[in-house]
Amino acid sequence: MNVLVCGGAGYIGSNMTALLAAEGHEPIVYDNFSKGHRSAVRGVQVVAGDLADFQGLVKVLRERKIEAVMHFAASIEVGESVQEPLRYYRNNLSNTQNLLSAMEAAGVQKFVFSSTAAVYGMPEKVPITEDAPKHPINPYGETKLAVERMCRYQSQTGRLHYAALRYFNACGAGDNGNRGEDHRPESHLIPLIIQAAMGKRTDIKIYGADYPTPDGTCIRDYIHIDDLCRAHLLALNRLDSQIEQTFNLGNGQGYSVREVIESVKRVSGRDFKVVETARRPGDPAVLTSDATKAKAELGWQPQTPALDDIVATAWTWHMGHPEGYRD
Repeated sequence: MNVLVCGGAGYIGSNMTALLAAEGHEPIVYDNFSKGHRSAVRGVQVVAGDLADFQGLVKVLRERKIEAVMHFAASIEVGESVQEPLRYYRNNLSNTQNLLSAMEAAGVQKFVFSSTAAVYGMPEKVPITEDAPKHPINPYGETKLAVERMCRYQSQTGRLHYAALRYFNACGAGDNGNRGEDHRPESHLIPLIIQAAMGKRTDIKIYGADYPTPDGTCIRDYIHIDDLCRAHLLALNRLDSQIEQTFNLGNGQGYSVREVIESVKRVSGRDFKVVETARRPGDPAVLTSDATKAKAELGWQPQTPALDDIVATAWTWHMGHPEGYRD
């Protein structure tokens, strides 16, 4: 299958591209390289383009005979979305509407959308199921939920078959450890802690040590990138028969910030300074997934659920790429 991978040079997109190629599909990366890395997608077809370019999208969809689209090209920083809401509505919502319109014009029906647990906001109970109330508390979550709703209405016309996959915390290095996280600036917990272990940061900060959790720090659900990508592939393969799919993707087991720090110390064999500071506004004490639906309907099962194993893949990648990707 010819699959257009929008944002395919980013962390999740590049790992998905590698898996598609390994499984015999023909991925075509579509990226504007504002965040992605060219060296993460060597050996596959790459088109430099922007989701705001309707005619460019239609041309690529038609000329490359695209049969399905996977969309990883959203802006993802929660704090930034609060500071720059219009930019998030433009990129995450308006540009996705543009992409769906181009797909409609080119006659492409299959769509896999990278959504987020942020659609739930502050959950009333955990673990979170797909039918839990959705009350996003920031523009990032709001725009992702708006896209889900747009997809649902478009699917009701018969012109779209889609899967919306709500991630919890994607992490680790995938594709046999060849593709890791390299956000600039970095904002994800595991690579931040690894940078502290490598001596690239003076310390790692814990934002709030007084939460109602066993050790006082926030608990989150971490899912290895390979497991996440396998779920995408399973959802893609069902789009012929399933018009609408929505799944949570997580391990279902939470780890606290302090537990993640201790895991990096064990895996790396290094110590580093840890500083406790004030809570950040809007951080729930616990966010964990109930992925029962994905397991039952997709036949999906996480293969790397243990935190130390996840961290080990990330540590190996960062040690081999101390400056990240070179592009």
